[in-house]
Amino acid sequence: GWSFVRAASVPVVFLTAFYGLVELGGLRSGESVLVHAAAGGVGMAAVQVAGHLGAEVFATASEAKWPVVEGLGVDAARIGSSRDLSFEEGVRAASGGRGVDVVVNSLAGEFVDASARLLGEGGRFLEMGKTDIRPDGWAAADGIVYRPFDLLDAGPELIGGMLAQLVELFERGVLEPLPVRVWDVRRAGEALRHMSQARHVGKVVLTVPRPIPPAGTVLVTGGTGALGALVARHLVTHHGVRELVLAGRRGPDAPGAADLVADLRALGAEVSVVACDVADEAAVRALVAGIGERLTAVVHTAGVLDDATVAALTPERLARVRRPKVDAVRHLHEATRHLDLAAFVVFSSVAGVLGTAGQGAYAAANAALDALMADRRAQGLPGLSLAWGQWDGPGMAAGLAETDLARMARSGIRPMSADEALALLDAALHRDEPVLVPARLDPVALARRDDLPPILSRLVRTPRRRAAATGTTESPTTLTHRLAALSPAEQRELLDGLVRGHAATVLGHAGAGGIDGEATFKDLGFDSLTAVELRNRLQRATGLRLSTSLVFDHPSPAALASHLLAEVVPGSVARPLLDELDRLEAAFAVPEDEEAVAAVTARLEVLLSRLREQQAPAEAAAEAAVEAATVASRLEAASADEVLDFLQNELGL
Repeated sequence: GWSFVRAASVPVVFLTAFYGLVELGGLRSGESVLVHAAAGGVGMAAVQVAGHLGAEVFATASEAKWPVVEGLGVDAARIGSSRDLSFEEGVRAASGGRGVDVVVNSLAGEFVDASARLLGEGGRFLEMGKTDIRPDGWAAADGIVYRPFDLLDAGPELIGGMLAQLVELFERGVLEPLPVRVWDVRRAGEALRHMSQARHVGKVVLTVPRPIPPAGTVLVTGGTGALGALVARHLVTHHGVRELVLAGRRGPDAPGAADLVADLRALGAEVSVVACDVADEAAVRALVAGIGERLTAVVHTAGVLDDATVAALTPERLARVRRPKVDAVRHLHEATRHLDLAAFVVFSSVAGVLGTAGQGAYAAANAALDALMADRRAQGLPGLSLAWGQWDGPGMAAGLAETDLARMARSGIRPMSADEALALLDAALHRDEPVLVPARLDPVALARRDDLPPILSRLVRTPRRRAAATGTTESPTTLTHRLAALSPAEQRELLDGLVRGHAATVLGHAGAGGIDGEATFKDLGFDSLTAVELRNRLQRATGLRLSTSLVFDHPSPAALASHLLAEVVPGSVARPLLDELDRLEAAFAVPEDEEAVAAVTARLEVLLSRLREQQAPAEAAAEAAVEAATVASRLEAASADEVLDFLQNELGL
């Protein structure tokens, strides 16, 4: 059940450890052994072999790797540093002054001498290192057997016999494969630098990239969908694949499935279309088992959109997007990890990298796919997540409304043709990264964005912006200063233009003239996503903290402008009333008609009474809030007995 990467990591290190400890060192149950560099490949193998033999294991490693050695079953008190000589004193203390019977060494210089001092008469010093080999007879006077060795000294026959014993131990679960760090052979220099800095744990394995073999079977999930069908044809025409399994929830009953099969067979491919819910673990295991060892590649194109603002998301909506993405890929990963696949490709989305308004669930699911592929690569398995931009024509973006397309265009991601996308797929298959973003960027649109994602900031030179006539690109500070210098009527006109200008941009209109200020946002074509985008744009323009329900609370551009005016210019709503009161005050400065004054006074008293009635609920609510806050603070500082008293006295509990 091992992959070739896993299998490649085992023979040399375990054979070296077995040859040294068993054949040369004669390590027996009850004896003790010191293994230097125990977090390296041979070191980790030696710890396992020694444990199997019943020996007491002492080990050294850099301090950062001590948890790795502990994970092999070595007691923390028996682990020392491989960077200084303190290990000698540590081993003596942990062994009660006895030292050890065998040393497995790969260090040099004074570390060799310190290690030898831990051996008593009859001790065996097994030297794997090549930089400080001592002369024949070294330490013989102390009764120590010094054995420099190399695995090749064992010869083919002995190596074959040892390998057979090791295989049996692995089959019985006595030994476990080591952690593996995989590097593409084209990055061999980087891998060697990593090793030379002693940063690795376990084994480093180099892999050679290979194309998808034409002779094997390729599984395409979502294979009867628009993207899956394009990929299936491309695999046959450009990669020479001759056997395909197309999996989808509806199987052969999917629209266009029969025509797709006919086209692929006409191109010379054998095609099977199967009904399979790839979010169902049992169904995926059965699907993969049915293909068996013939499976050489997996391409996962399945996915579901369910756009909504974060506030509108529910567990059910999150699950609807997650299942065909994250759950399906996890099941495919587990069902195929024992196979020697040439490729494991998943179709992700740029939404998971850049974030997209209204696609919180979709972005999260795709970000998870990216992480899963990085994890596969870390395990030495093939894995490639393609965080696609927008495909033109068939695909996830097909059928979107004009406002959706306009929003995507403003985001700076332009649609690409199927030919462009498939060419990027081919290019990605020859790269070493686990996550790539094949997308067509629009630098001009990106430069216009107020919220350019940091990941794109180095790709775009943002020009200095000048405030437009509508005020749609003004900063909050500039807007406040402009409003302060205007009359009330001019303030209202400016904010009307601001709201209509941003609304026009969100809806894809040429300018504010296309927006009727008295029309409802619903009639103008706004939905929950465009409403959030308008809120975000106005929030940046005004510096206000605006509600996500802004457009629904103030259902027309004119109503919204009035609300913003009241928020940006405090007192703007009360100003006309205060002006009228000033005029009345001036008119009654010199009373001329006592009867008229009495009538007006009575009228004003009625108005004042109404204002007080309207104000009373707000004052009561404020008092209640203060009281609640006081109670909360008292409870937070109260003891357990005081809390119980409160519950009994106030609530009758």
